[in-house]
Amino acid sequence: MIMEIGIVAGDIWHYLDEHGEANLSKLVIGIDRPREVVLMSLGWLAREGHVLVDNPPDYKITLRK
Repeated sequence: MIMEIGIVAGDIWHYLDEHGEANLSKLVIGIDRPREVVLMSLGWLAREGHVLVDNPPDYKITLRK
C-alpha cells in the first residue's frame, strides 16, 4: 500500500504541475485513482510541504512554490 500511495503522490504532483490548482473531485477524476488513496497521498505531500490544501469539503489543492 505504501508503494501505491507514493506512486499516486507522484501522479498528483505531476497533475498539479501541469494544470495548476484543482479541487479534490477534479483531481480524483484527472488522475483516475481511488479517492481514499488520493487523500492518503495528499496527506503525504502536505506533510512534506509540497502541496497546500485549503477549505473543506472539496478542498482547493495547489503545489507549494
